[in-house]
Amino acid sequence: MKYSVVIEKDDNGWYVGQCCEVPSAMSQGKTLKELMANMKEAIELAILCQKEETREKYRGRKVLHRNVSV
Repeated sequence: MKYSVVIEKDDNGWYVGQCCEVPSAMSQGKTLKELMANMKEAIELAILCQKEETREKYRGRKVLHRNVSV
């Protein structure tokens, strides 16, 4: 899956990014290449954390689980 990242260059010359689809995924890098590598890691980590939070929220409850393709 592809994600879009909004990128700004700060006053110190660093690139700062935030994922549009996963707003909690933010990172920075001295170069665009470094930023994008860091963003990939930030997105993966944010999604993993969201999954764990959701699993914990419903732990022990009778719920259905289904997958959906978008």
